[in-house]
Amino acid sequence: MANDEHLAILKKGVDAWNAWREENPNILPDLGEANLSEANLNRADLRDADLRETDLSEAHLDGAHLGGAYLDGAHLGGAHLDGAHLDGAHLNGANLGGAHLDGAHLGGAHLNEAILYEANLNGAHLDGATLGGAHLNGAHLNEAILNGANLNGAHLDGAHLGGAHLNGAHLRGATLVETDLTGADLTGCRIYGVSAWGLNWVNADRFGGRHKAFLCRGGIR
Repeated sequence: MANDEHLAILKKGVDAWNAWREENPNILPDLGEANLSEANLNRADLRDADLRETDLSEAHLDGAHLGGAYLDGAHLGGAHLDGAHLDGAHLNGANLGGAHLDGAHLGGAHLNEAILYEANLNGAHLDGATLGGAHLNGAHLNEAILNGANLNGAHLDGAHLGGAHLNGAHLRGATLVETDLTGADLTGCRIYGVSAWGLNWVNADRFGGRHKAFLCRGGIR
C-alpha cells in the first residue's frame, strides 16, 4: 500500500515532488497500489520508487525518471512515457498496452510477461532488456535498439521492427507471424525454435551490405 505522506507530496505537483526528492535522497518513495490514472507526472523523479500494482493508466510521464523503479504488475495502458528514463526498471507482468514509449530508455529493464500490445516503442532503447514471454503483438518498434535483449518466447506477431537493431538478441521460441523486420539488423541473433512465417524480407543494406539476414516463409535461414 502507498505511503500516505508520499502520496500527499506527489499530489502537490511535480515541482514540489522533485524538490522533496532532492532534499531527501535516501528516502525511497512508496506509491504501490496507488490510483494515479491520468496523473500529470511529466519529468517527475520516480527513481527507485515502489510503484508495484499502481494504476498509471493514461498517466502523463513524458521525460519522467523511473530508473530502477519497481513497476511489477502496474497498470500503464495508454500511458504517455515518451522519452522517459526506465533503465533497469522492473516491469514484469506490467500492462503497457497502447502505451507511448517513443524514444524511451529501457536499457536493462525487466519486462518479462509484460503486455505491450500495440505499444509505441519507436526509437526506444532496450539494450540488454529482458522481455521473456512479453506480449508485443502489433507493437511499433521501428528503429528501436534491442541489442543483446532477451526476447525468448516473446510474442511479436504483427509487430513493426523496421530498421530495428537486434544484434545478438535472444529470440529462442519467439513467435514472429506477419512481423515486419524490413532493414533490421539480426546479426548474431539466437533463433532456435522460432515460429516465423509471412514475414517481410530483411535485407540490412543500411549497414553497407556487410550484415545480412534472410527470412522466408516458414522460418529463418
